[in-house]
Amino acid sequence: MDLREIIKHNKQNVKNIIRLITKEENEDLEQEVYVKVWKNADKYKEQGSFSSWISTVAKNVSKDYLKSAYRKKQDITTSDENVLVIIKDKKFSPEKRLIQTERQKQIIQAINELRPKFKEVILMCEIEGLSYEECSKKLKCPLGTIKSRLYNAKKELAEKLKDLM
Repeated sequence: MDLREIIKHNKQNVKNIIRLITKEENEDLEQEVYVKVWKNADKYKEQGSFSSWISTVAKNVSKDYLKSAYRKKQDITTSDENVLVIIKDKKFSPEKRLIQTERQKQIIQAINELRPKFKEVILMCEIEGLSYEECSKKLKCPLGTIKSRLYNAKKELAEKLKDLM
């Protein structure tokens, strides 16, 4: 197992999962995900795709982080003097929120413009997080077809969204 290749192929997905769950960019969590993947690679059972397994690890690491951050905030007793130091503003500025909303609209529009078979596979594998095998069973088509459709769908999306990247 080449960790560099694993990181290269899963980096964006791991970043997206962490950002989605924690609402922040967190390189420490990304690193923790890859360390766990590396340490537990022998425990991976080939029941689903390797990337789905890594996604699950990323979700669990992010959830654990939120639990620990929540506990830390609960354990801190606040006084009037240090309230401002403890409060962390996680809200987006109006500009950032607008940019984020526009990006999401462009992504949704690009996905909606895909051919139905490509759109279906993207939604199932990338949005819902189903493994290739699960998609194959749901759509009643061969595993190779799922992989091919997903590859072509990602290729089309990359072309449509190249301005965002």
